[in-house]
Amino acid sequence: MTLHDLGARTLRLFDPETAHGVSLAAMSLGLGPRHSQRDPTLSVTIAGLTFPNCVGLAAGYDKNAEVPDAMLAAGFGFVECGSVTPRPQDGNPRPRLFRLTEDRAVINRMGFNNQGLDAFEERLKRRRGMPGVVGANIGANKDSADRTADYVEGLRRLWPWASYFTANISSPNTPGLRALQTRAALDDLLGRLREARAGLTAAHGPRPVFLKVAPDLDEGEIAQIAEACLAGGIDALVVSNTTVDRPGGLRSRQAAETGGLSGKPLFQPSTQVLADFYAATQGRLPLIGVGGVGSAQEAWAKIRAGASAVQLYSALVFEGPGLVGRIRDGLRARLAAEGFGHLSEAVGRS
Repeated sequence: MTLHDLGARTLRLFDPETAHGVSLAAMSLGLGPRHSQRDPTLSVTIAGLTFPNCVGLAAGYDKNAEVPDAMLAAGFGFVECGSVTPRPQDGNPRPRLFRLTEDRAVINRMGFNNQGLDAFEERLKRRRGMPGVVGANIGANKDSADRTADYVEGLRRLWPWASYFTANISSPNTPGLRALQTRAALDDLLGRLREARAGLTAAHGPRPVFLKVAPDLDEGEIAQIAEACLAGGIDALVVSNTTVDRPGGLRSRQAAETGGLSGKPLFQPSTQVLADFYAATQGRLPLIGVGGVGSAQEAWAKIRAGASAVQLYSALVFEGPGLVGRIRDGLRARLAAEGFGHLSEAVGRS
């Protein structure tokens, strides 16, 4: 166990939201691990954007773009900051973050708490010219009269500074947000994003735009979302967000808390939805697999199910920051053992 992993274990002595704040402060002071990002066997290019390795940090950890470079230095191939909304908002009342230790899981009902676009934009501006892939996960304010306009505003404000964008329409903690996954609402959203992108691309150059979806989708919903994204110019799907379901067998006394469940219990349902999206898109739309990735074996399963890259967050709570290196080492070993020369050769080879 590394010193940094021991530090992660110590953080679990604090309540979850305090621990999160302490970890951000530690990373901002340069106390995190340092590993090269470069991993040619695991590199991936999506929509013209090259990630030096396929293991990314999911949105939710660095909501306000405070420590993206520290997380890149820890060995992540890409970092997704946010979710950020146009105006600051406090989110839901505390307690709103729960550590389900027995289940290696987390439940959150944070409610898009963040400092808003002004603070987020200023921090991204300060890293202008610095290397590394840093994406912006954009959302809508809870009380917005036009939530689609909030996503357009996120693109407009951050386009010059972010490497890519993820439109988060799948958080279960903003009432009504998941309704944007219905076909009519999604067509409207994607149409307005596409219109905004045209002008922004002309002014500042292209940026990929991804869409983050829920795991709680049936076969018909998956087909409709896939069709809308293929027609609407989305560059990749991030599959998936947290689940409102509670799989059987959860042992923690906090398992009944309201909110989105992430971590190990999310692995199986999110991987199945990932495979369903891969089948629905027939490999025409890159997928980023998220949900329950806590080992090289789980990352490998996502890749074989159709993911071109993976993201993680909740597992860091239990495994520590050394997990990133262990997953990368394990993926390289697995590729070699199965005769693949590069990660891309294994995508969708279930």
